Amino acid sequence: MGASKTEIFTQEQNKLAQMMKALAHPARIAIIQELIKANACICNDLVEELGLAQATISQHLKELKTAGLIKGTVEGASICYCIDEKVWKEYKQQLASFFVAYENKNKCC
Repeated sequence: MGASKTEIFTQEQNKLAQMMKALAHPARIAIIQELIKANACICNDLVEELGLAQATISQHLKELKTAGLIKGTVEGASICYCIDEKVWKEYKQQLASFFVAYENKNKCC
């Protein structure tokens, strides 16, 4: 497999790609949606809510945490997860500016 050549792109382009990659799986979208719906930290409910194996959910939680979208706190034998508001706002800004940048002024296609 060839190198991704990320160095030829701007820091902003690479960051946006990493952000989108973190959300590029339906299980991760579902996890984020559950956290939003709960509007609180979630400890053990994701396995039951999503119907996925604990190992699968753990892997996706790890990816979301690595991306900074969620944070976890240890409570007894469990780790409770919630959305990291600071990073969430940053993602929101980046994605908004990406999508707002396009306007079909020529009305082509």
